[in-house]
Amino acid sequence: MFDIVGFFEKTIHLVENQHHGSIPFILFLGIIFGAVIQWSRVDTFDKIAGFAMLHGFKVPKMLFFGIGLASIGLYFMLKMGWAHYHVKPILLGGIVIGGIIFAIGMAILGLCPGTGPVAVSEGNIDVLTGLIGGVLAGALFTYLYPHLKPILGPDFGKLTLNQLVNKDWFIFVYGAILIAIAYILPNREIEEEVGEI
Repeated sequence: MFDIVGFFEKTIHLVENQHHGSIPFILFLGIIFGAVIQWSRVDTFDKIAGFAMLHGFKVPKMLFFGIGLASIGLYFMLKMGWAHYHVKPILLGGIVIGGIIFAIGMAILGLCPGTGPVAVSEGNIDVLTGLIGGVLAGALFTYLYPHLKPILGPDFGKLTLNQLVNKDWFIFVYGAILIAIAYILPNREIEEEVGEI
């Protein structure tokens, strides 16, 4: 029988040992993230579809601004010794195959793994099936990972943009450029369809 308490205890222990912060702090950040997603309404099909058809730009504006702000914050946190990288290797086959699977999932559900849980909390049942499928697929991938290694390569190692440019300040400039792009993109947005629940 599945031990749910033991599962959560192991998960909490695993998260705390990865030095990402305390569980309350991580939950607080998750709540803030969800609140911003819901407030901006990018957890709706209309906003994602509008972006895909280049009719609405709220999603890319948020993405560029969020990544840019995080890049600048990471730059200063690294400088202060408050953060460190967890760089994963660049596996070309894995990136291509994963990108295709991700794109198919986005096309079917109309949402991504970041906005999906927020949509589910609002009662979006079709996205719930996608989230359950994603968790099961992740578990299957973890189980089959040793057998999948040959098709995930070639392995280009743990490269970062900072290493390629070889300039310490690049991550700061990169973040500033992304924030500038967020402000340059037009404010055009499609109207969200409001239907009966």
